[in-house]
Amino acid sequence: MKFAHLADCHIGSWRDPKLKDISTIAFQKAVDKCIEENVDFVLISGDLFNTSLPRLDNLKDAVTAFKQLREKNISVYIIPGSHDYSPSGKTMLDVLENAGLFINVVKGEEIDGKLKLKFTIDKKTGAKITGMLGKRRSLEKEYYKNLMTENLENEQGYKIFMFHSGIDELKPEDQQNIITQPLSLLPKNFDYYAGGHVHIVKDTKIEGYGTIAYPGPLFPNSFSELEKLETGGFYIVENSIPKWHPVQVYNTCKIIIDCSGKSPEQIYDEIINNIRGKEFINTIVLIRLYGSLGSGKPYDIDFKEIFSILYDKSAYFVMKNINQLTTKEFDEIKIDTKSAEDTEEKIIREHLGQIKLGNITIEREEALIKQLIQTLSTEKQEGETNPDFEKRVKDEVSRVLDVEL
Repeated sequence: MKFAHLADCHIGSWRDPKLKDISTIAFQKAVDKCIEENVDFVLISGDLFNTSLPRLDNLKDAVTAFKQLREKNISVYIIPGSHDYSPSGKTMLDVLENAGLFINVVKGEEIDGKLKLKFTIDKKTGAKITGMLGKRRSLEKEYYKNLMTENLENEQGYKIFMFHSGIDELKPEDQQNIITQPLSLLPKNFDYYAGGHVHIVKDTKIEGYGTIAYPGPLFPNSFSELEKLETGGFYIVENSIPKWHPVQVYNTCKIIIDCSGKSPEQIYDEIINNIRGKEFINTIVLIRLYGSLGSGKPYDIDFKEIFSILYDKSAYFVMKNINQLTTKEFDEIKIDTKSAEDTEEKIIREHLGQIKLGNITIEREEALIKQLIQTLSTEKQEGETNPDFEKRVKDEVSRVLDVEL
């Protein structure tokens, strides 16, 4: 038996025009590798998309890749993650499953207030697969507390449990602020636990639980992840042994400088000396500056010229992080490095429930707001007239709100 384990593809996560297609490129490369390795099936442990309603171009690219797998008789099994799950129950995952492109294995029934999950059996190998979806702020923990485990643990055969949650016992040192749950909430006696949500590359064996694995993101989703991971990847599991395969989209070059006691001019010279005589073809360049400047301010550093030189040296994309750079004039330069999605979510949460919306729950209100934001972020398609574009957006808003506009 040979299968692939992907997670946190986050298709559509990067919004910069030069990076907006990078997650779909990474996904296609992973699919190509799965076909090359002739895997029996593919697991995707949540967050295939970065939102429950992805952009049409992202959707088109994903469908193309899934069709390639289907043509090779490679089945795909997924679970919704915290990003592509929707409390409304309406996500693009449902549409793609109905089109026969993959199977959502989170299937079961409620019996006397308890959740009884069912197995999906892979026809080619006989592997028995089930799992639990992920939700924002790890709210799926309540599902685990009400999960019937006896039927899952007593089932015979090769079993895989897919999950999209952090585990207390496996929490990374540098991610202590993430919400996790105890391992004891997961059912025992599975051969492989295909994890997602936590962006780390880790596989371990725990007595009573078999192999528990996190493949990390398919492509890093932020400056800090690019700096730490440099590239994304996934597991190919053969004979129950996971082997991590990197997905190389672009090279990564890191320029990290301690600026303590230095002037903006000295820092500029140090960066220029660092890149002199080098070329950066197909490379994402990361510049991180930290420490307390001896004089001047961060914006006195000629970043415009530095970026220009790097692009002249064929750099694909250049990013800087001066979050930890301070000055004598100011105790601290505070720059919000959170993603746009995190900022949106924080603002939404701060205003939830302030306006009475009939009998709509807080969870439903949050889902509606996010769907509207996604809809109003829709881009005009090539060749589309302004009236047609406006009508398309208006129709989508009408569908989301379930009203006639």
